[in-house]
Amino acid sequence: MIPAPPPEVAEVFASYPACARTGLLVLRQMIFDEAAVLPAAGPLTEALRWGQPAYLTLATGAGSTLRLGVPRSGGFALYAHCQTSLIADLALVAGKRLRYEGNRAVLFDAAEAVPADLIALLIRRALTWHRRET
Repeated sequence: MIPAPPPEVAEVFASYPACARTGLLVLRQMIFDEAAVLPAAGPLTEALRWGQPAYLTLATGAGSTLRLGVPRSGGFALYAHCQTSLIADLALVAGKRLRYEGNRAVLFDAAEAVPADLIALLIRRALTWHRRET
């Protein structure tokens, strides 16, 4: 069971369009699920970064922040730190099966379009980025 989001994060989720919110909550669940089975990630915290729900490992030197949001183009997105190779590495594996926004995000149109296996790979790599234990 995942924790309820902090009130300020819950407000942001509530402000998103319903179709995007559904997909973002699927991604949120995946992030907490992956963190729960990754001891190297350490504890996970949820906060707002740049006005978006963000997921950070509390273990010193463990992972890179993931964010959830709604891009200008619509739909919803999972954002990774743009100065990592996380999105580029995923693109090497997933190729054209996913849509990307440069080196910073994976874009989705509908919650049903989230390929759990590929996104779980991205989440695991991000949560252990500095430890490279995936």
